[in-house]
Amino acid sequence: MKIVIANKSHSIYANEICQTIEQAAQVRGTGIARRNPDYIISKIENGNAVIALDGNTFAGFCYIESWEHGKFVANSGLIVHPDYRGQGLAKKIKKIIFNHSRSKYPDAKIFSITTGLAVMKMNSELGYKPVTFSELTDDQMFWDGCQTCKNYDVLQRTKQAMCLCTGMLFENKKKGSKLAYSGGLDTSYCAKYLTDSGYEVYAVCVNTGGFDAEELIEMEKRALQLGVKEFQAISAMEKYYDYVIRYLIFGNVLKNNSYPLSVSAERIIQAMEIADYANTINAKYIAHGSTGAGNDQVRFDMIFQSMAPEMTIITPIREKRLSRQEEIAYLNDNGIDIEWNKAKYSINAGLWGTSVGGDETLTSDKPLPEEAYPSQLKRTDSQILKLTFEKGECVAIDGQFDSPVQNIELIQKYASKFAIGRDIHVGDTILGIKGRVGFEAAAAIVLIKAHHLLEKHTLTKWQLQHKDSMAQWYGMHLHEGLYLDPVMRNMEAFFEDSQDHVSGTVQVTLKPYHFTVDGVESEHDLMRSDFGTYGEYNKAWTAEDAKGFIKIYSNQSKIYQQLNKESYD
Repeated sequence: MKIVIANKSHSIYANEICQTIEQAAQVRGTGIARRNPDYIISKIENGNAVIALDGNTFAGFCYIESWEHGKFVANSGLIVHPDYRGQGLAKKIKKIIFNHSRSKYPDAKIFSITTGLAVMKMNSELGYKPVTFSELTDDQMFWDGCQTCKNYDVLQRTKQAMCLCTGMLFENKKKGSKLAYSGGLDTSYCAKYLTDSGYEVYAVCVNTGGFDAEELIEMEKRALQLGVKEFQAISAMEKYYDYVIRYLIFGNVLKNNSYPLSVSAERIIQAMEIADYANTINAKYIAHGSTGAGNDQVRFDMIFQSMAPEMTIITPIREKRLSRQEEIAYLNDNGIDIEWNKAKYSINAGLWGTSVGGDETLTSDKPLPEEAYPSQLKRTDSQILKLTFEKGECVAIDGQFDSPVQNIELIQKYASKFAIGRDIHVGDTILGIKGRVGFEAAAAIVLIKAHHLLEKHTLTKWQLQHKDSMAQWYGMHLHEGLYLDPVMRNMEAFFEDSQDHVSGTVQVTLKPYHFTVDGVESEHDLMRSDFGTYGEYNKAWTAEDAKGFIKIYSNQSKIYQQLNKESYD
């Protein structure tokens, strides 16, 4: 089943659409019974209709009418073919035509008149409110369209003030804002400040692995207390893996040879999900709580500018250059008495790792103390894990198959008990200054090292060399917020293609504070050839073959040295 914006190719369904509408009106005994096929075709060809098709079979339809030069808009002719009723199709069509109407006529009032309870419920869910006919369009052409309804005499007798239909109206707010909401101080300040400034705020938390169900419930309570119109929690762990993490594994990406890009990677997905949602509600503004000092402002702004170019980006913390104390004072002054005690260490947890910031990371010489890390040492023995990969993806642990996301979580559960995956990353920010951040990423480090060993056994030396080089570029572009640049898709295609033979099982031994990658078993292991054993013997060439190869191989170096006669004394 497809539900799409209709185009010229769908004009062939006009007669069937008109017949279906008329038959339905006869069964109900109310409604506008007749539509002209030429009129339906004009709506289709102007992109003002939505059609549902089951293959090439007509299943449902709805179109847009505009009145008073676009001041009012109606979604008319909603119909589902009898063969497809009772499947929720009308609701899906209604939502798509409603969003299409808001996109094409962002400043219009969207109205409906109906006697159908099902349509009233759908309208209510979309935000319509019951109104008198006096609040609907004055355009006489709209009301003349009711002449084919059997109840038209009621409308005439009341001089168009009322009829058996109920009038319903949706009005776009003058200000609508979509806020990236994490539940912390900065985004809580933004929610309250934007609400007090007259914005209709939709707070959205994109969960990339950092929040459990109870935390999300508390976050929603706080958001509603701050005055937001709606709170939405979006689970994005599968998308996070499919869009980003799998390529970080394929590329064995560790920025500056240490950091698995735990935070920068998830910010990309969070920004994309927020932009997508903002587009679905036709927000005019999109907001986030980043300051003007870090990398996140760049990542969020770049994604928003690319995916929601018509929306104005609002960043109150950055624009007002607020201190933490000023944010707390504002919230307290406005009746928000939640305690905002600053923990000694800031923690940002996600599926691919946890960042840890504190006073020590603001210096160049101090390590983070043991208590700064969220996972404390709980095991002092050892544990062997056998990680099974298929085409570069971890599909099983100790022979138990599960999704890659579930396997990442399970490895994290095991390895974190050994306090594995800790380090401090030192790098260059997008803004050009040096920065330090602590991190704990047990699953990420274990998976990348295990995968890399498997690749060493199954890929050629030139595949490995070019992959290593490309991984540095991929990690840098991701860190810098350039995920939507098409070069990223080019590199991902290379990574994906390189994984065809990266299948097998890798044995890892977990120990306190570290781990070893012990060995691999793979049918694609290039060490299993009959050509020879490294450093021992060979079966594929003679000593004379080897001497001839070395003589030719050294030609370029010999020519250079004889010509330039460089001295190395």
